[in-house]
Amino acid sequence: MLFLLYSPLSWAILLVAGLSACWSRMGRRTRALGLVAVGLALLLMTPLGGNSLVRYVESRLPAGMDCATAARDWPATVPIVLMSAGFDTDPASDDVYVALSTESWRRLRNAVLMWRRQPDGPLYISGGGPFATRESAVLASLAREWGVPASALHVEDQSTSTWESAFAMRAMLAGRVRVVSSAVHLPRTLVAFRAAGFQACGQPSDTDYQPPGGVGYLIPQLSGLRKSELALHELLGVWWYDYRARALRQAPSPSAADVPTPAAGLRGAPTALRQVGRLPSTTSIPSRDV
Repeated sequence: MLFLLYSPLSWAILLVAGLSACWSRMGRRTRALGLVAVGLALLLMTPLGGNSLVRYVESRLPAGMDCATAARDWPATVPIVLMSAGFDTDPASDDVYVALSTESWRRLRNAVLMWRRQPDGPLYISGGGPFATRESAVLASLAREWGVPASALHVEDQSTSTWESAFAMRAMLAGRVRVVSSAVHLPRTLVAFRAAGFQACGQPSDTDYQPPGGVGYLIPQLSGLRKSELALHELLGVWWYDYRARALRQAPSPSAADVPTPAAGLRGAPTALRQVGRLPSTTSIPSRDV
């Protein structure tokens, strides 16, 4: 329900209700400002508004931090870290792959293709949530079917958010990592990995931006609304993670006795490094924060 706070549709409904209730008591300037605000909310529900926001968020990836540039001279053994993207449905059948979100499929495909170009390095898949069936386990099982050997696959299955994923990986890795995620998610992801102490580059699996195409690009529709909500979610996430990262840098250094384990703060048991084995049985699976 949190998405209602940053949904342009929510803003439009509240603004229209407020203007209707108070129109006769408003001055001319207040009415004009209210109408402009309604117009802006409607604009963000169009493909033009949604795609513009998506393009802005995707462009926030720091210059030189894309893997094509930053990792050009890195050795082939630098690990790939894939960020899971949740489930779309409850996997009611034995084939749990159909429950994976479209983003999860796209991210995994890009990570596997990236691994095939440099098969000497390991592939880590991060993401779990408080479920019996973990997102990373499902993705790892699918990666095995796509040709990645079990010896190269490792999962982190305790984290429930991007921030937790980055800090959970400290129990497994250090130094350089190549992080695979969707382009709109990478800016927030790299803030988290830098805060966790990694030298990370980002590999976008795909883009959510679509260029202008016809009159429909200017008409409010569900696709535009969803893209605006996605972009605003990621933009707020970048700001929040930047704040948390600054707080970590400004915090006094703890004594050795007070240093928590790398997985401290995660829900559930501390993260353990595991090579991929069998896929666990399915349960009801809600979405996680991606």
